[in-house]
Amino acid sequence: MALMAVAALGANAQNVQVHYDFGRSFYSDQEDGRQRVTVTLEQFKADQWGSWYYFVDVDLTNKFTEGAYTEISREFNIGKNGFAAHVEYDGGLNRFGSFQQAALVGAAYNGHNADFSKTWSAQLMYKRYFKSYDNTSAYNSVQLTGVWGLNFANNKCTFSGFFDLWRGENADGHGQLVFLSEPQFWYNITNHFSVGTEVELSNNFIYNTYDDKTFFINPTLAVKWNF
Repeated sequence: MALMAVAALGANAQNVQVHYDFGRSFYSDQEDGRQRVTVTLEQFKADQWGSWYYFVDVDLTNKFTEGAYTEISREFNIGKNGFAAHVEYDGGLNRFGSFQQAALVGAAYNGHNADFSKTWSAQLMYKRYFKSYDNTSAYNSVQLTGVWGLNFANNKCTFSGFFDLWRGENADGHGQLVFLSEPQFWYNITNHFSVGTEVELSNNFIYNTYDDKTFFINPTLAVKWNF
């Protein structure tokens, strides 16, 4: 559930989410091994130099933990104009070994309106993939990321999410354009408890050996607790 919705969080915020994923019901052949439940822990913390952000997605089945994937980033403010230097690590472990790890470095531009009800971030980064397991290779890439957050209806509703666009490699080593976006909608019952949904939109992201389909839409139902 790689949320990365920094724009929807306060200056210091932490939450935990539980998502029930319907992807396997929609694509029973292409995604027959997709997890049903994902637990996400997310935290954003601003300081005098910039900000820290991380999330951890833990994918669960009724038999075991499928895997744990994390993204950890640090931004250093460049003046007071919204620009920042961005460094990031992506990786994790699954029951077969590990996810392919990557390191990113680049620039970000962050902004908000007067009351922080609308926030956004744009990031352009060099991305280095590492050979993490058999049948993977180290290679260079570039990633464009956009993040947004919108609170409305007297803060009872939140629309947030991100998109990533980067150069990946397919099984034969040829480059391909990968797209991933995960918009979320939350109804905030209290300041702490929310119910909502996430819709994962992706192209060339899901490993599919069944046919040539590359574009998938995977919705969830979810609950969130804000600490």
